[in-house]
Amino acid sequence: MRFIRTKAVLVSAALAVTLAACGDAGSDDKGRDVDADKDAAAALPDGSRMKEIADSGKVNIGVKFDQPGLGFKGATDDVPTGFDIEIAKILASKLGLKTSDINWVETVSDNREPFLTSGKVDLVLASYSITDDRRKVVGQTGPYMITGQQLLVKSDSDVDSIDDLKGQEVCSVTGSTSIDGINEHGAKGVGFDSYSECVQKVLDGTVSAMSTDGSILMGYAAENEGDLKVVGDEFTEERIGVGYSKKEPEMCQWINDSLTSAFDDGSWADAFELTLGKSGSETPEPPTLDECPAA
Repeated sequence: MRFIRTKAVLVSAALAVTLAACGDAGSDDKGRDVDADKDAAAALPDGSRMKEIADSGKVNIGVKFDQPGLGFKGATDDVPTGFDIEIAKILASKLGLKTSDINWVETVSDNREPFLTSGKVDLVLASYSITDDRRKVVGQTGPYMITGQQLLVKSDSDVDSIDDLKGQEVCSVTGSTSIDGINEHGAKGVGFDSYSECVQKVLDGTVSAMSTDGSILMGYAAENEGDLKVVGDEFTEERIGVGYSKKEPEMCQWINDSLTSAFDDGSWADAFELTLGKSGSETPEPPTLDECPAA
């Protein structure tokens, strides 16, 4: 079932309530340890990349460190927190690995493909929208979440929607699909290296607004309560998935099988409720997964 717009708004609202309570430290809840699934690991095909990772006892996963509720790592945190992080832990467990066996690699939007193609990371779960262009370079499957692009503006702004920003500069991060969405709706997309830098540009008035997934924006609005707000309906659909190397196509079906298991056994819902659903909002139905490319 598609994660419809109403559900996406609930996600954003849940995140805002959660972060407003926790302050700018991100979250007092350091997440959970997910038990290694030794049965699943034993069934991994010999010669597959999954088997190699399992045998090595370590997996490198690229995640965001600056997105409260999705992927956030405070200065004193050993392990990042958020929905992307919890899904990454589930995948690691299907390799027979514990949370302590994961090497968390900070991954910004512009280096997700280079990190995968160079082998720096084995997987990317970093608010990674699935697109045809990206699939020409790396493997992507999922989605495990569907959300939409909105606007973050100063609290005293009169902007109500993307239509109010035609010809004006709106920032996001370099390498993100959000820049395309901004330009397609008549505004001028400006890219920065990080979301936190983009937020600062809105606060100091350098740009009129910031745009990316609503679930991300609500986190920053909560951290800057009274100074920033989220406005407008979603004007894009963002299908958030898992990235892997095209050199290892066997990983696609393993990821899909692992996500399907998480959908069915409730661990996906648990991950949502632990992070984006802390306000008590209804947990959405899992999205429908894409089919893997034919071998």
